[in-house]
Amino acid sequence: MNTRPQIVLKPTEHRQQEAIRIEFAYNNDLLSRLKKEMPVRWSATMNCWYIARQDFDLHDFFERFRNYAYIDYSALKKNIPESSELEALKVQKYSYRSKIELPKGYLEKLEQKRYSASTIKSYIAYIKDFIYYFENQNIEDLNKTDINAYILQLIKKQKISPSQQNQRINAIKFYYEKVLDMPKHYYDIERPRKSFELPKVLSEQEVLQLLDASTNLKHKSILATIYSAGLRRSEIINLRKEDVDFDKNIIFIRGAKGKKDRITILSETNARLLKEYQEQYRPKYWMFESPEKKRYSTSSVAKVLNTATIKAGLEKRVTPHMLRHSFATHLLEQGVDMRYIQNLLGHESTKTTEIYTHVSKNSLHKIKSPLDRIFEYKIKDNNKLQQ
Repeated sequence: MNTRPQIVLKPTEHRQQEAIRIEFAYNNDLLSRLKKEMPVRWSATMNCWYIARQDFDLHDFFERFRNYAYIDYSALKKNIPESSELEALKVQKYSYRSKIELPKGYLEKLEQKRYSASTIKSYIAYIKDFIYYFENQNIEDLNKTDINAYILQLIKKQKISPSQQNQRINAIKFYYEKVLDMPKHYYDIERPRKSFELPKVLSEQEVLQLLDASTNLKHKSILATIYSAGLRRSEIINLRKEDVDFDKNIIFIRGAKGKKDRITILSETNARLLKEYQEQYRPKYWMFESPEKKRYSTSSVAKVLNTATIKAGLEKRVTPHMLRHSFATHLLEQGVDMRYIQNLLGHESTKTTEIYTHVSKNSLHKIKSPLDRIFEYKIKDNNKLQQ
């Protein structure tokens, strides 16, 4: 009799993020395999294991577990469109954007200010949404109350994130401030409260596990470079061959966040790895290129890291930015001066860099928990009684 367990996959939402709920009767072998093979997390509120929607691939899941369990994914077929369908729905939802003309001078001013292509794309989309919402009104005549009401309905109806709220406000502000040259008080729109979140970091041992698990030389080189130099994902894909100076052991970062250049360190270990990688893959222009010799994509970097995370058996979701956070935290734990770390990361203010003091194990090791102190007193009292 075949007694294979059953796995039921269902769409769900966890902390306002799309996810895949994984339901099955407790089975230790199946659970161990699930934790080893997939980027699963446990939710106490949902009382189940789940995978973030962006990390889930149904075909991959099915192939990995088809021989160990019956997989019921009928709920996914009903509720989750394919990625192409999702994109089509998104295009349809905002189809009006193609019919709306930009305010005169808006695009030109964005280009004059040398905003990035992604920022220009977002600003154009958001200002068109703004114009569409007030289609029966002249937006030059709107006041602060009108604009705040617009943002509020986006928060309530569309559930936009704080970061999107900020960017939409910036797109509107740009029009009134830069294009119409109106005074600041006119568009002094209320901002969402900034949430304080500690950076998620890996231990040094976990970083080693990641690199050891990445057997592909190119993939290992990408992850090692991000971690050893503290790079952002956009910085690793924009890295040119000529930006790595093996003689001076430095990496030159061009036009990083805020359009600023900076220099960071090239570790000896990573230098050896990069030389071996260049000899084998022969990149032409970009340090990391696709098989067609085009610039590597940010999504490819994420997939490389996700694969390494699963192979390493790390029971957490690891992002490229976590490697950058880990680089800064580990330097701080080595006793490197905060100002040097600030320069390596390209932070404008030390206040940004100081957040790593909250996750450094060195600072926590100096603090004794009151529970330990209580038990020390108990042990001393017991010793006195025994004497």
